[in-house]
Amino acid sequence: MSYSFGMTSEWWRTAAIYQIYPRSFADSNGDGIGDLPGVTARLGSLQSLGIDAVWFSPFYTSPQKDAGYDVADYCDIDPLFGTLADFDAMLEEAHARGIRVIVDLVPNHSSDRHVWFQAALAAAPGSAERARYLFRDGKGATGELPPNNWESVFGGPAWTRVVEADGNLGQWYLHLFDSSQPDFDWHNEEVREEFRRILRFWLDRGVDGFRVDVAHGLVKAEGLPDWTAAEGAGSMGGAGGEGVPLEPEISTEPGDAPPYWAQEGVHEIYRDWRKVLDEYPGDRILAAEAWVDPLSKVAKWVRPDEMHQSFNFAYLETPWKAAALRKVIDDSLDAFGSVGAPSTWVLSNHDVVRHATRLAVTADNPQGHGLGPRSKGIPEYATGVRRARAATALMLALPGSAYLYQGEELGLPEVIDLPNDVRQDPTWFRTDGERYGRDGCRVPIPWEGDVPSYGFGPSDASWLPQPAQWAELARDKQEGVAGSTLSLYQAALRLRREHALGSGTLVWADALGAGLDVPADVVAFRNGDVLVVANAGTAAVALPAGEVLLASNELGAGASGSSLPPDTTVWLRA
Repeated sequence: MSYSFGMTSEWWRTAAIYQIYPRSFADSNGDGIGDLPGVTARLGSLQSLGIDAVWFSPFYTSPQKDAGYDVADYCDIDPLFGTLADFDAMLEEAHARGIRVIVDLVPNHSSDRHVWFQAALAAAPGSAERARYLFRDGKGATGELPPNNWESVFGGPAWTRVVEADGNLGQWYLHLFDSSQPDFDWHNEEVREEFRRILRFWLDRGVDGFRVDVAHGLVKAEGLPDWTAAEGAGSMGGAGGEGVPLEPEISTEPGDAPPYWAQEGVHEIYRDWRKVLDEYPGDRILAAEAWVDPLSKVAKWVRPDEMHQSFNFAYLETPWKAAALRKVIDDSLDAFGSVGAPSTWVLSNHDVVRHATRLAVTADNPQGHGLGPRSKGIPEYATGVRRARAATALMLALPGSAYLYQGEELGLPEVIDLPNDVRQDPTWFRTDGERYGRDGCRVPIPWEGDVPSYGFGPSDASWLPQPAQWAELARDKQEGVAGSTLSLYQAALRLRREHALGSGTLVWADALGAGLDVPADVVAFRNGDVLVVANAGTAAVALPAGEVLLASNELGAGASGSSLPPDTTVWLRA
């Protein structure tokens, strides 16, 4: 099938990409779980939003122990979400609407129900079947201790012992995530060839690229040595907080990197994948989920012969403070620009607290812990969404590519008060309820405010309960309403395209020589013919004269003209 798009070569450099978490986007059959036909039916809404591409979280055959990130068959659709025919129909409709489709790929680990792992369990130690994964003998007199001291990202040990065919306890296998997610051994050529096959399977169907889960993983250091995080860094090498971040930023300075993250061997794998993608027409892309710090190290994933994009988690984790924002923007543009790649910008996804809550939380919020009834510092909704709108308006004015997470265009906050008995994130169970995990950002989104499940599906079923607040935040309640969060996103995405902000150049306002006074709490820059001013402080500031193109919130009136209230971003015609 042939199709054309508004953007031409290297579309990914400036694209606005919308993340679909399939089980929570739209349900076509009333079973309470979103599916591919549901997505197809709602593509018109995404087209009117103004995005360029969609990225799907996994929809592959899976036991759903980790919401699809435990893959049992990489080349089929789980019946929860539909069929391959449903995928093909969705892809065709998306392309017809000028929307590209990126699919998630999970190469660090499979499900324990994958045919390869089942064969490994049935095979003997030292067999070819076990060599596809990381099976090792245990330590101690009878092998009763794990092979090393590594900990799972989801809490607890990263090793599980198996029962051998003779009924005795035997070897251990590595799982950096849940015990149902055994890690592949990427030193094994059979594993590498299998993923080349998987890439071609989806490329042949017409997908436009892959978001690569745990792209900083895959390769582990030879010998699997013990490793202990520095004090205060979290047990997986993260940047601090109380315990283990979900997928922590890690230093890659010698001696600091955990032996299971950011090993040099991952780059050889992605160079090989890039060659596969380059066999296909249409500018197909690889996007890395690489939790690596600092940004100069992240840039290694997007060198010219490797991936096209890498998520900018340093930006996502930056607080709403002007100095911090200016620094991360400079660092991002410098780091990615040094290898000829675009910077990406992101504020929310399926693994983090929604930014309509997170940016205004006044207490510690360690990555991956989530928020719940015991959490401190939860903001009022009005405060959180005001700051989130300002942050989004700032982000969408930056040069590069932007990622949006489903529901943020409605101003959805984190759902804090989920009952314990409905939680499904493995983090909740592996920490005995100490950490709430990610369910609060995954609650099914609302489409119509006055119908069952708020239009998520034709019944009132919803795999996670939706709060009553969804009624007022539903899409139909915001469509065409001046000042709504949906209208703000639609306007920002339209203006972003009209003024070519994605391909523009950022110049800080204090370098413009126009006599602009930029207070310490303000972020101000020009991109092309647009002057962007964001007030991250607590007091209103004077605005320069100019035509207002976009304002994240209502502007004030100062003694000498318009003023910019706190937690507000404005775009002016420069």
